[in-house]
Amino acid sequence: MSEPDADPASEPATAQSSGRDAVLRTEDLRKTFGGLTATDDVTMEVERGTITGMIGPNGAGKSTFFNLVSGFYQPDGGKVLVNGEETTDMEPHEVTEHGLVRTFQTPRKLEGMTVREAMLVGPQNQLGESVVPLFTQPGAVETEERRNLERAEELLERFEIARLADQPATDISGGQLKLVELARAMLAEPDVLLLDEPVAGVNPTLANKLKAIIRELNEDGITFLIIEHDMGFIMDLADPIVVLNQGAVLMEGTPEAVRSDDRVVEAYLGGGGDV
Repeated sequence: MSEPDADPASEPATAQSSGRDAVLRTEDLRKTFGGLTATDDVTMEVERGTITGMIGPNGAGKSTFFNLVSGFYQPDGGKVLVNGEETTDMEPHEVTEHGLVRTFQTPRKLEGMTVREAMLVGPQNQLGESVVPLFTQPGAVETEERRNLERAEELLERFEIARLADQPATDISGGQLKLVELARAMLAEPDVLLLDEPVAGVNPTLANKLKAIIRELNEDGITFLIIEHDMGFIMDLADPIVVLNQGAVLMEGTPEAVRSDDRVVEAYLGGGGDV
């Protein structure tokens, strides 16, 4: 993390280790596609208990970074550590087992399922996913399924979408689907939850509801890393904020420091956006 009194002109191009409790850390993370460097030796960390924002102009490498740390892309160099354990070469489900869960910019609709059934996809390592326990541990399978269902119902109530439980997951609105995806992610019991543009295409009322839910979950101990183009939303919610530009960390700091940094303004104006 950058020191509060650091001279911005002398800051390194990577967010260095603060020595604090990092639930997610990357070291010199790199990914190229042909001649394009999408992630350029990114070293950064997400401190446990924070709501960390990640912003940058289009093409800055934000989604690539999410895909790398969640196991959907394999890096060309560098490391990813979740809860202090290296997860660099793990598959997405293995990364999830280590405590990192992500959502997607466009939530995936689960065909042929009700919202309740879609929720039950969230829990990890369910006994009922294998055939053998169905015969050797039927009581344990039933107990686990009952517990997962109760937890799913609790989350649907908490997110105020219990009325949607019996509706086909393909029939609800995009905003409602974002709430369902967030609730489903919580069933995986994450330590750090990565949200990819949670309010994209969402009306202001629902955006405020999502903001309140994220704050409540953070107070319950969930750490967040959030990509968001809505500057008002992310500046009000996140601290610190990491700025990516051309695949590299441009700076990291408070919302106030980011908003007033000339390098950030130049990066966004060059990309046709506003800070």
